[in-house]
Amino acid sequence: MATTYSPQHLRAVVDMGSNGIRFSISSLQPPTARIMPTLYQHREAISLYDAQYSPSGQRQPIDEATISAVCTAFEQFRLTCHDFSVPEDNVKVLATEATRTAVNSDDFRARIKQAVGWDVTILAKEEEGRVGAMGVASSLPDVSGLVMDLGGGSTQLSWLIKTRDSAEVQMPEQGAVSMPYGAAAMSRRLAEAERNGTTAELKREVQTAVQEAYASLNVPASLQELAKKESGFTLYLSGGGFRGWGYVLMSRHAVQPYPIPVINGFRCSRAQFLDIASVQEAAVSALEDEEAGIFRVSDRRAGQVPAVAFLVNALAETLPEIKEVRFCQGGVREGYLFTQLPADLRSQHPLVVATETFDTSNTSGAITKLLLSALPKPDGTQHPSDHYPSIFTRDLLEAFANLLYHHATHSKDLQSSSALRSTTSGILASIHGVLHENRVLLALLLCQRWGGDVPPTDQPFKLALERLVDEPWTLWWINYLGSVASLIASVYPAGITAQNTGRLALRAAWDESNKGDPEVNLQVVFAKDAHSSGFGREVLGVEKVGKKKRWVGGRDGVGYKIRVEGTDVGEYLAGVGGQAFGRA
Repeated sequence: MATTYSPQHLRAVVDMGSNGIRFSISSLQPPTARIMPTLYQHREAISLYDAQYSPSGQRQPIDEATISAVCTAFEQFRLTCHDFSVPEDNVKVLATEATRTAVNSDDFRARIKQAVGWDVTILAKEEEGRVGAMGVASSLPDVSGLVMDLGGGSTQLSWLIKTRDSAEVQMPEQGAVSMPYGAAAMSRRLAEAERNGTTAELKREVQTAVQEAYASLNVPASLQELAKKESGFTLYLSGGGFRGWGYVLMSRHAVQPYPIPVINGFRCSRAQFLDIASVQEAAVSALEDEEAGIFRVSDRRAGQVPAVAFLVNALAETLPEIKEVRFCQGGVREGYLFTQLPADLRSQHPLVVATETFDTSNTSGAITKLLLSALPKPDGTQHPSDHYPSIFTRDLLEAFANLLYHHATHSKDLQSSSALRSTTSGILASIHGVLHENRVLLALLLCQRWGGDVPPTDQPFKLALERLVDEPWTLWWINYLGSVASLIASVYPAGITAQNTGRLALRAAWDESNKGDPEVNLQVVFAKDAHSSGFGREVLGVEKVGKKKRWVGGRDGVGYKIRVEGTDVGEYLAGVGGQAFGRA
């Protein structure tokens, strides 16, 4: 059923940047306000930065043709806002570097006011950085590290701390430090430096500016200690220039084709981020050969890669040690909307918020508890490379529980396949604020809940998702939890209600097999009226995950033996060829 959005919760935002103007309408309506659903979005490829330079490179006012085109775009968006019934008071126009520094900025903004009646709010440098940092905070469940936003005319540097343990978003008092090194600005400066033979001087200028900016931020000791503990900072990047760099890196990823099309939440190592030669080679190929084009990288973005590479190289030699890089979709629009939310909503997990509307029986909490009870508490018995407690978090399992029944209406032929695609091109594709890792884990869990068997057309996609999983042990736990979820759904076909609660209990603990190998001991306890013999097949399905031939990689691969102990289903298992209940 489609969601009906009340007009009072709608927000229309215009982000008037240097490289383009973004028009959007979003909803802050409960209960999905945290993920700020987008109802409409459109980008006008009008470069206010380029409009301020003559062909000879001289600075000039924004020309009449550009102003007219901008006003026409605004008039069209005003009609769109009317179609969506957006209240006039809920429209916000935000302008950044290009409008802020334009020679005829006052006249330009007055023309927009005359055309549509909307005031243009110019963000000061520090405020632009603060709003951009809030956009990054909106993009992920947790953020702790350095933040850079690369626009067309400027670059902002800041630090950010937002954890689930605190409802507050911490950042420097001044918000951010702004530097005049945006993608378009750097392209112009670099071309000029190459003509004049002053490239080395430009690099020193950039490095000095970045050093001074970092020093002025007063990065808190807690963040520095975290970086020391984890062998470096996490660097969060936003802005079109950096996103273009990220899409090139995705096109060069070891897993090809890279199965997740959205840039938000994409992670790469320091070494991958600094593979400048490889990124430039890909960008040049994309410009010279249309067939070598890169998804979501326009010719304009590809043409700016050398300038971004110059900036990245300067950053690598100037900033403190960077361990990994996260790319974020959130910018001025998302940051402005995120600031409109109360702190308690900002602290919600995006994946849980996005999926809880699918929990029509309002019982996913009880199902989440069952899933958690099927995970044995770590006691050192598990393999040293198996980090399942930090991977299968309560938030992830709650999202899994929320969607446990969603694909029940599908044909059996489609259930696993539709579930597999749900986080990339299905019902969860548009969610804002989700890590790539969580998109992968949830997709594979949902697929396995329906048996994991997908048609040939989806097998390469499933394999690509599996290859993105860092540890093979995680794949084994996905198979295990998927089978447990199938058992739970069979026992509770309509969800857990007040009338059927207590029908099933699960208890898991670590044990050792006869050979001294780690083993999962799962106790399955049915209520007396649950007719447990009817669920023997599902119980056997859980046990089969522990068979060596079903381990990840086969008999010599990765997995644990599972010993299931339960009540009342021993006769069924014996009848289908099993031995004593739960025994291999």
